[in-house]
Amino acid sequence: MTFSAKPRKKFGQHWLKSEPILAQIVAAAELQASDRVLEIGPGTGVLTRRLVTQAQHVVAVELDYDLCRQLMTQFAKTQNLLLLQGDILQLDLAQQLTLANDLPMPNKVVANIPYYITGPILERLLGTIARPHPHPFDSIVLLVQREIAQRLCARPGHKTFGGLTVKVQYLADCELICAVPPKAFQPPPKVDSAVIRLRPRPLATPANNPQRLQQLLKLGFGSKRKMLRNNLAAVIERASLLELFATLDIADNARAEDLSVADWVALSNKMLETPRVS
Repeated sequence: MTFSAKPRKKFGQHWLKSEPILAQIVAAAELQASDRVLEIGPGTGVLTRRLVTQAQHVVAVELDYDLCRQLMTQFAKTQNLLLLQGDILQLDLAQQLTLANDLPMPNKVVANIPYYITGPILERLLGTIARPHPHPFDSIVLLVQREIAQRLCARPGHKTFGGLTVKVQYLADCELICAVPPKAFQPPPKVDSAVIRLRPRPLATPANNPQRLQQLLKLGFGSKRKMLRNNLAAVIERASLLELFATLDIADNARAEDLSVADWVALSNKMLETPRVS
């Protein structure tokens, strides 16, 4: 079927056309015949066509009403696809699946998402440090802007390591699958892209007070060029903080990006035992 709809800028639509990249996305999902997949933004259905041949069931959520109508025609005979028109950030997926003959919730996500809502989508799929997703997915494979991919997969000490890195890596392991050039899309975006895979998992040593950890991350990464001891001056006396640094083997001149996720959790837990600045 030839799609008559043109990509809409307001929806951040760029049709992925590269067969090798599509193949790498599907391979990264490691689909089994029993898997139930959530696809966000199926667009013209090029990825959807691959997913329905390998998964038990696919739930595709598309915001664009016109695209939805064309997808319904294209996949009219596909029995293991549920196509939903709506906003993934607002849609009550559990309710929709109940209405659709009590379909089970998806256990994997595979999607080429709109870049301008990457942050909210990640929060929807993973939850937050304070409120992790109650039913984590087995894996989440996403096509995202390369700059975001680098931040999500960054290691401590790298310039791209930031608050978003810690928030996501607290909840999941992140792996860079492959780079995706602009020419892989129609129309080509103005940025490079990348495929990442997230594997949600509980942290071995979680934060005793997740809200406190979130507050520290906001303060710590608020001014990345400053040393961490200065960024946290509002919540703990410097002498006490430096004692904690010594206990945790953190350098006095450390900046926020120098601390690993485990370091941030340990610092947060230790600070709960230390009197705060009044």
